[in-house]
Parts: sequence; structure tokens; C-alpha cells
Amino acid sequence: MELFEGVSQFVLFLAGAAGAVFAATWLGMILWTLRDARARSRDGLAQIAAAGMVGVLHVFGLMLYLLLRPRETLAEAYERSLEEEALLQGIEEKPVCPGCGRPSNSRWQVCPYCHTRLKKPCTQCGELLEIAWNLCPYCATLQTPAPESGRPSRRTQPQPSLEFVEDDGDDM
Repeated sequence: MELFEGVSQFVLFLAGAAGAVFAATWLGMILWTLRDARARSRDGLAQIAAAGMVGVLHVFGLMLYLLLRPRETLAEAYERSLEEEALLQGIEEKPVCPGCGRPSNSRWQVCPYCHTRLKKPCTQCGELLEIAWNLCPYCATLQTPAPESGRPSRRTQPQPSLEFVEDDGDDM
């Protein structure tokens, strides 16, 4: 009888240990599901329903939750939206000064930082034009380059005359 009593106590110990492992696994799966549902959804009812499903159905509930849960966490969705916003901002053309590289405004004629000329006014209508444009797209006026102030243009500069004087050698 002592042998039977020893075996029964060993079986009882194994059953208790197996029950404890089962209970710990069951509780761990419920807690993991609850934490994962909180990371993936703001809906409190959905979080409780997911944890309850795992609590009732155990491993099958966990597999079902893994099939139905949202693909990305709230943090991943937030990061993705930030990346999309940054890409959209990068797509939009923001004018920058070619001289200093600082942000400029499309209505500025000169850069307030480095004084680089950004645009020129039309000679007819006064609209701001790109420096390289020779024709105003607003009034179709041909733009003639104005000479820079303070310096005479090349056309008005006197050309040096090249006169040759013959030397007889009688200068002495």
C-alpha cells in the first residue's frame, strides 16, 4: 500500500504542477492579449472582448484574436502618418534663395538675408517675373534688360581708338 500511496501523491503533484502551468499560461495569454489590444485599438470594449475571447476559448481564442487584430499598432500608425506628412511637405515646392539657401517668399523681389535678387517687376504691368523670363506671361510685354545703375552698359562705353603713328626716327 505504501507504494500505491507514493505513486498517488506523485500523480497528484504532477496534476497540480500541470494545473499551475495551465493556469499561468491561460492568465499570461489573457494579459498579453489585453496589452496587445490596447496597443492596437483605442476602443475599450474591443480590448475587453479580445481578452474575454482568449479567456473563454484559450489557445483557440488567441489564434482567432491573432487573425482578427489590426495589422499595425497605434504607434506604428502615428509614425506612418508622420512620414506621409513629411513626404507631402517635401513634395510641395518651397521657394528658397539661390544665394543663401534660406526659405523665401514667392512675392519677394530680393532676399532679405543676403540681398540676392529673386524676381524682377514687369516693365508694363508691374507683376513679379522670374529673372530669366524675357516675356511677361501676364501682359505679354517683351522685357528689355535694363542697364545696371551706376555702371554704363557695354554699348555706351567708348571704345579706345587704335591710331598708328609712323615713327620717322627724327625725334632727336
